[in-house]
Amino acid sequence: MFHYLDNAATTPVRPEAAQAALEAMTQGWGNPSSQYALGRQAADRVKSWRADAAGALGCAPGELFFTSCGSESNNWAIRGALELNRRAGKHILTTAIEHAAVLEPLRALESQGYEVTCLQPDRRGNIDPAQAAAALRPDTVLVSMMLVNNELGTVLPVREMAGAIKKAGCPALLHCDAVQGFLKVPFTPKELGVDLLSVSGHKVHAPKGVGALYVRRGVKLPPLIRGGGQEGGWRSGTEATSQIAAFAAAARLGAASFQEDAARMAALKAELTDRLPREVPGLEVLTQGGAPHILPVSLPGYKSEVVVRFLSDRGVYLSSGSACHRGKPSHVFAALRLPKPVLDGALRLSFSYDTSREDAEALVEGLRAAKEQLFTALS
Repeated sequence: MFHYLDNAATTPVRPEAAQAALEAMTQGWGNPSSQYALGRQAADRVKSWRADAAGALGCAPGELFFTSCGSESNNWAIRGALELNRRAGKHILTTAIEHAAVLEPLRALESQGYEVTCLQPDRRGNIDPAQAAAALRPDTVLVSMMLVNNELGTVLPVREMAGAIKKAGCPALLHCDAVQGFLKVPFTPKELGVDLLSVSGHKVHAPKGVGALYVRRGVKLPPLIRGGGQEGGWRSGTEATSQIAAFAAAARLGAASFQEDAARMAALKAELTDRLPREVPGLEVLTQGGAPHILPVSLPGYKSEVVVRFLSDRGVYLSSGSACHRGKPSHVFAALRLPKPVLDGALRLSFSYDTSREDAEALVEGLRAAKEQLFTALS
């Protein structure tokens, strides 16, 4: 028996999604590009799955393209937007708390002559909309701003950014990494005003290895992968039908229970926000954010990686930040300019629709034990 509280890293595949993948692998395994009956049946299924996923996201099926993951979607959006706007300028606007799948491509682009401005968050991880609008320039060709930060749970002002771009009259395309926002906070791409938006399957109870990119109708994004012309010529490579089937099933079910799931996670987050500082002396809640499923806390004076291992031995799983950091200090927590003891002790709790009260109790007990048993060694 274990207690999983790291759903921002990945989520367990829901049974219905696993069943959809199994059926796609064992019954509908034809190549959607093949012209005989088995292939045409697979193509029809992909069309149906695309409609399901697009319905959950709130866009037209023709605006949604399947990828291998959120990172690919981000890279495609960034590279494609810059190629599309290559004659308009070389300034890119983003934030210092983006996922590495955005920041690393942008670092590479700096070596190619692009200028990148990174907006800094306040102490609670919020981005000031006025500061963001003021950073726009006539030569800004891309703005990449996530919807929900994956370590803090803060909701960024994407909608306001869209309005600022329009008001400024600059040529920038607006990309949004919505991997942590999809099926967690209410939105549609149209409501946000974005041109490009990335989502990922394994954050919403589908398997790893599938994601999608929303491309607003009218944006002629160049393909990142060229080849056989799949996905309408936008993203070549034989469709990963089993992963797509699972993604569509998870998205459809997640959309159907969205309000109930969000309310359940928000209630659990509120309870722990209140309980943890009272029952674990010295623990600090770093920010409450706006998303219902992420709660960053800190045990100042303790090394977070030691606490993570201590809790793991007790069957309680959480993280010290994004799983992509692989034990390195989190650039997101560092951007908050926290005192070093607070930064060293930073932990991320993240919930799902199936996180239970038993999981919460095990977490509280485990953190209390860590505080008591690790104090002497780490004080």
